[in-house]
Amino acid sequence: MSAVVKRFLSTVTIKSVPSKAHHHRPLPSTTLPAGYLLTGIHAGIKKVSGTPDVGVILSTSPRPTSAAACFTRNVFKAAPVVVSQEVLNKNGGRARAVVVNSGCANAVTGKQGLEDAWTMVKETDSLLSSDPALENGTLVMSTGVIGQNLPISKIVSAIRSQHADQPSTRSLDNDFYAWERAARAFMTTDTFPKLRSRVFSIKGVQYRMAGMDKGAGMIHPDMGPPVGSQLHATLLGCIMTDAAVSPRSLQTALTYAVDRSFNSISVDGDMSTNDTILVLANGAAASDGTGNYADEIDEETDKESYEVFKQELTAFAIDLAKLVVRDGEGATKFVTVTVKGAATYEDAHKIASRISTSALVKTALYGEDANWGRILAATGSVTLTVPLDPQKVSVSFIPSDGTAALPVLVNGEPENVDEERASEILGLEDFELCVELGGLGTEGATYWTCDFSYEYVRINGDYRS
Repeated sequence: MSAVVKRFLSTVTIKSVPSKAHHHRPLPSTTLPAGYLLTGIHAGIKKVSGTPDVGVILSTSPRPTSAAACFTRNVFKAAPVVVSQEVLNKNGGRARAVVVNSGCANAVTGKQGLEDAWTMVKETDSLLSSDPALENGTLVMSTGVIGQNLPISKIVSAIRSQHADQPSTRSLDNDFYAWERAARAFMTTDTFPKLRSRVFSIKGVQYRMAGMDKGAGMIHPDMGPPVGSQLHATLLGCIMTDAAVSPRSLQTALTYAVDRSFNSISVDGDMSTNDTILVLANGAAASDGTGNYADEIDEETDKESYEVFKQELTAFAIDLAKLVVRDGEGATKFVTVTVKGAATYEDAHKIASRISTSALVKTALYGEDANWGRILAATGSVTLTVPLDPQKVSVSFIPSDGTAALPVLVNGEPENVDEERASEILGLEDFELCVELGGLGTEGATYWTCDFSYEYVRINGDYRS
């Protein structure tokens, strides 16, 4: 930490950051999707001995596994992003494994970085049963410090320890502990492993979905699909389901879900070079009850089933995305920003994003100050498809405890705010900030953000991204 930061922090009274450990909870075995093996291994990238820093996820389903992804739009795309895009495009949306490392982003590492990413792919491919349809079946992700090369020999050794002929070191499994090990292999400045699962049914067939993500800083994602994209510590996530979904429909559903989840969160407004969200759908549970597998869900042939799956995936992605904000570096608040009455979803989303990334708004949230002027300033700085009428805008704070909302601006006119009530609401760990645009349309959007604290300065003064 620099002397300047140390002097600054020594002069202020710092509010303690609440523990976030309670957001980590076990996953019931009945909610874990069939046909996957996972683990997390200590390769030696991280300094703390025994800490997982390489994660492996394998699909063992006899059916082809569909894969979809949304990647960062940052111009400085990391090597694993480039390689995973190539694998997906070459395979037509099929893959059977994921390998991830933490502690080194393998970003801005030139030719060597690309070679290392391909080495991780090929070494993990060797854990899979042969599939003549896929030259490479593994997608790769990395997170950590930018501009440093991977200790690739350590990573290769860790991956090889999972071969079936290495029973003393092989730890691949499908119980909760295996999922937790894999989730810990994703972590950098995270304070807890982020895991969730759910069970859902489509036309009488029960499916399971589980996933993990990581991220606490350098969080303001803007991710898109691998085909046709411009190709925001990093956001990484992997979702696995035992439903059968066609590659095309899986990608369409993921793109929709990511826009309403991971692309709707912000910790600090900084987009990473490595942001990646992956989904695998292996069809291992897609039996019609007669022992035969059901057809893959496809948007064109079965719109009803596709819509159910899309909404389940979106709800699940939102749950995972919220965990990232709750673990925001130094965060003491979890704030839902809702914008209503916009002409388009995109307009509402832009305003919610601007509010959520405003340093002035975020520091006011930390100070528990109902400074609605900063909210209006952020709102009014966005160019909309239909011009905003300042005399019709309303702002309110909504507590998470079910008590009454507190309007602070109604139709452009300031309210006589009860400061004691405002302090009660803003003193909560969770609350909502709602902006109503006054009837420009019927569209709305939701963003999730956190406050800026002194602890954020300390963490990022100590940690090199």
